[in-house]
Amino acid sequence: MLTKTGYNTYSKKATLSVDAIVEQYGFLVKKIAYHLLARLPDSVEVDDLIQAGMMGLIEAYKRFESSKGASFETYAGIRIRGSIMDEVRKTDWAPRSVRRNGRAVANSIKELEATLGREVTDMEVADHMGISMTEYHEMLHSSMSTQLFSYEEMLDSDANNLDSVQSEMESTPYSQVEESGFQDQLAAEIENLPEREKLVLSLYYNEELNLKEIGAVLGVSESRVSQIHSQAAMRLRARLTDWRD
Repeated sequence: MLTKTGYNTYSKKATLSVDAIVEQYGFLVKKIAYHLLARLPDSVEVDDLIQAGMMGLIEAYKRFESSKGASFETYAGIRIRGSIMDEVRKTDWAPRSVRRNGRAVANSIKELEATLGREVTDMEVADHMGISMTEYHEMLHSSMSTQLFSYEEMLDSDANNLDSVQSEMESTPYSQVEESGFQDQLAAEIENLPEREKLVLSLYYNEELNLKEIGAVLGVSESRVSQIHSQAAMRLRARLTDWRD
């Protein structure tokens, strides 16, 4: 099985050193780290994300089995993302006010959509909350990673194959059923998003474009893409409150 770099990953596994793996696939760690950094606050250092990603890369190399049907690069990408996300969750950077504001936005969206029976705009949500559009967008930006970060595995196209390449993961039958139901509901809610929000998520997670590149595709500013992305995150949270807090 050949990777993009031309190496036969499985046959080389017994001979490649950790340094060789880092040198060969370090570009993948940096790519993922910078991709995720776009949704994290300024206080997060990319070097910390890269360091966590490198640990995920090494772990992937130790556990990889080509017989599972996925390339090493695909499997490593999943492990790298998971390692970075674990590190971000562990640091728990978000102050209570950010989480409180995030819940307020999600609750407002849920109330309005239940009342109006349709998708609501960001202006309608801001009016409902009695705040300006600037204040609303600031809330979205600060809350973005805390609300959607836990959905990263499901939103990422590679991570939808996680079970097929991570047989070592342990979970109870109940948790498997619960997680399966959540994933099905999440997929359905993503399909029900407004077209522009759904497109932004697809370009960001499936095509792995950055916010600037997505802005060029849509003909809008990078900050506007960030707002659309955040609005999609809040809308998903509002619709999935029965599943996850």
